[in-house]
Amino acid sequence: METTTIGSRADFAQWAIERASAIIVEQGGNLALAARDGGDDKVADAANVLGQAIVEAMLEVFDGLMAEE
Repeated sequence: METTTIGSRADFAQWAIERASAIIVEQGGNLALAARDGGDDKVADAANVLGQAIVEAMLEVFDGLMAEE
């Protein structure tokens, strides 16, 4: 993943939009397929992976903000 410099609120908003889009492309499809074809366990697993991707993205930006201090 490439490094993005966030220097303003607009930069952060753009990063958030792009990162959310990437997460949905990567993980949202798996959740939709699990909901359509899988049982409760597959849906739960796919939802957990999606949630973990969101957590990792938030930690990624938080770690970047902490490095500035």
